[in-house]
Amino acid sequence: MSNPEQIEKGTAHIIIEIIEYEPSAVVSKTIVRKTTGNITATSVAIGEEMGEKNSPFDTYVQIIDGVAQVHIDDRIVFLKRGEGMIIPAFSRHSFFADEQFKMLTTVIKSGYDDNLE
Repeated sequence: MSNPEQIEKGTAHIIIEIIEYEPSAVVSKTIVRKTTGNITATSVAIGEEMGEKNSPFDTYVQIIDGVAQVHIDDRIVFLKRGEGMIIPAFSRHSFFADEQFKMLTTVIKSGYDDNLE
């Protein structure tokens, strides 16, 4: 049985079409949600902001359309389509859309007790 809020397993999809832009909105869709982590697709309309967060886990973001303004602690990074980065655990971060963008976010919550770097 599939979860309607997640992408159907074993079915091909076009990643940029998983989520659409909505005017004046930030829209998210869960691709996979597990206790050990999740993958989320998000669209951010021009002028919108995703408020500041501080996660206890590393977060990988990959831009799949547009350009994102990423604020991490006291610096700003611009990521364009095809680019990604790891936001370190416990870093204050937020996103702003000078132009609309879509991104995938991956958080893996296991392995932090391994002390393997």
